[in-house]
Amino acid sequence: MIADLIACAGVEASAQDDLRRFVRVAPLQVAGPEDVSFLDNRKYLPALAETRAGAVIIHPDLQSRVPPGAVALTTRQPYLAWAKIAALFHPLPAPVPGIHPSAVVDPSADIDPSCDIGPFVVIGPHAQIAAGCRIGAHSVIGRGVSIGAHTLIGPHCTISHAVMGARITLFPGVRIGQDGFGFATTMTPRGPLHISVPQLGRVVIEDDVEIGANSCVDRGSAQDTVIGAGTRLDNLVQIGHNVRIGRACVIVAQAGVAGSSVLEDFVVLAGQVGVAGHVRIGRGARLAGQTGVMSDLPGGAEYMGTPAMPVKAYFRQIAVLKRLAAMGVRVFAGFGGTEHNNTAQNEPPTASDDETGRN
Repeated sequence: MIADLIACAGVEASAQDDLRRFVRVAPLQVAGPEDVSFLDNRKYLPALAETRAGAVIIHPDLQSRVPPGAVALTTRQPYLAWAKIAALFHPLPAPVPGIHPSAVVDPSADIDPSCDIGPFVVIGPHAQIAAGCRIGAHSVIGRGVSIGAHTLIGPHCTISHAVMGARITLFPGVRIGQDGFGFATTMTPRGPLHISVPQLGRVVIEDDVEIGANSCVDRGSAQDTVIGAGTRLDNLVQIGHNVRIGRACVIVAQAGVAGSSVLEDFVVLAGQVGVAGHVRIGRGARLAGQTGVMSDLPGGAEYMGTPAMPVKAYFRQIAVLKRLAAMGVRVFAGFGGTEHNNTAQNEPPTASDDETGRN
């Protein structure tokens, strides 16, 4: 009911005494009278005009655009309200306490009775798993790993040399605590020989972190690798050894952070950003996709390009290159003909077949 939606998301309703019931959430284009929908992008105003949704989450400035048959749920953060209301209709399934008969659990492991341990899970000696955790099929929890309460670990994850806080989510295939990429090279008569350096640190993951599918977080070499509270890693992200990531950072798919670098609080790395080792990115910095970071970057600014530079400087360089390219075309055209013709004019004549006596 409307009252439940108000309580859930803190929205204001255009018809608070409305007693209709809602059964699901749906996009504007397909929503019906029993559905809740939302609008957070003016691009979809035509879809709003045609929607049959029973309620629409929307910014107050656009409330007048909601069709007469729908209740307007107004808020200055429509997408946040949508997230809360969608979760109300689709809560995560509660763990089913128990250990599957096919799981292999070391007798010294300390597992809270409320945990849900799935098929073929392996839990090593002295591991500690707190209340309300769910561990998906075929995951492996190594020796001495500590996992905080209400943590969700997807199928086929491996965790070793790690201390994890509460309410963490690992999606399928995440790898936590494997050795970092560290080796010493020596020359031999047969060529270079790479000698692995023992990795002795841990991975420390603070509360409320989410790590996407098939991402990897290496253990530290001598100190710990740290992922700060509330940070979100997308799928296919690589975090090297000794990296320290601050609070509430966002790292998008296919980004990589090399060893011993530091990301301060609230840093955002867009897709395919590459960060070299031993650099620091300041608090609140935002990096556009495919940016290459080779040296320290101050916080509170936006960067793009390789090497990374402030956005305005990057676009100034692009504008200069375009002007130079246009000038080059005009200068080249002033000499007449193409590059091929100019080259041909400077080459010595070549004897014909008749002149060399060939038929």
